[in-house]
Amino acid sequence: MIEAQTRVLIVDDSAVIRGLLARALQTDSAIEVAGTSMHGEAALSFLRRNEVDVVLLDVEMPVMDGITTLQEIQKQYPDVHVIMVSSYTMAGAEDTVSALSMGAAGCVAKPISSSPSESVNKLSKELLPMVRSLGRSRQRKSAIPPSIRREQVVVTPSSSGPMVTPHVVVIGTSTGGPLALRTVLAGLPKDFPLPILIVQHMPPMFTPMLAKHIAQDTGRPAKEAEHNEPIQRGVTYVAPGDYHMEVNKVGDRMVLQLNQKPPEHYCRPSVNPLFRTAASWYRNKVLGVMLTGMGEDGIEGTRMLVENGGYMMAQNEATCVVYGMPRAVVEAGLAKQILPLDQVAAQIAKHCAVPAKV
Repeated sequence: MIEAQTRVLIVDDSAVIRGLLARALQTDSAIEVAGTSMHGEAALSFLRRNEVDVVLLDVEMPVMDGITTLQEIQKQYPDVHVIMVSSYTMAGAEDTVSALSMGAAGCVAKPISSSPSESVNKLSKELLPMVRSLGRSRQRKSAIPPSIRREQVVVTPSSSGPMVTPHVVVIGTSTGGPLALRTVLAGLPKDFPLPILIVQHMPPMFTPMLAKHIAQDTGRPAKEAEHNEPIQRGVTYVAPGDYHMEVNKVGDRMVLQLNQKPPEHYCRPSVNPLFRTAASWYRNKVLGVMLTGMGEDGIEGTRMLVENGGYMMAQNEATCVVYGMPRAVVEAGLAKQILPLDQVAAQIAKHCAVPAKV
């Protein structure tokens, strides 16, 4: 069966950026630029009259800004995916992470190169896989009957629980991850005692903002990880953009170490180094969680985690923005539990022997 083209609306007040985004998208015959708009109000008007799968949305615009436009799109067109297009500024990063935590599927940074061809190439590499995945995801979900999409059944391929109480929680996620993380982490009790180590595919400037949002949403300490930082109980650590994050033991302390070794599955940070090294040092005392994300990053690390006796959960297809990373784990038979997003926190609390948040 031939897949329908993914229809994209580009929304940006800069004609130059609109042109670069359009050129990047037009290099893929599976993607159609449905239209362009200069601001949020024009975008909403376009959506009322046209079928669109994905919106590329500027964060800072006149008339109606990106955050307000995102809220309106979510309210009026909940099945349309939104990718935020952000400038490399602190304000842009802050607003972008806010948008991602509200449900935007992903983000790309505006090109800073003076060469149009370099800018188009960079945007193509970042945008095309995301747009293709989101387009396929929307088409798949539209084919699932609403009654099945709403089903909240926990699937347990293996009835055996973890052998011991975990000492650490490791989470991997990508497209759609910030909202999924917000849902899971805010669902844990405020005094959750274990360290939580997170790899979220995200550019460098955005990861400290993600940690800041996690701290605000949960009321627990959260920070971007630093090299050789001791892992403390009750703290959430986010891998910095463009750095792999690994667990190591120095003396009698577990620490986090950062490096810029080659990307894995085209990703840095990659989920694999975190899961592999956590499995090496914590052995069977690791609880792993794979949330929404495109591609297969984390599959090798998950295999090692499970082989060492760790316990693995995966988000189910119906609640994923993109069912890629969790699918790889599930299809490899590595997930002990396949869960709707709103049940993940309760199951983490249960397996860590702490009361679930009421």
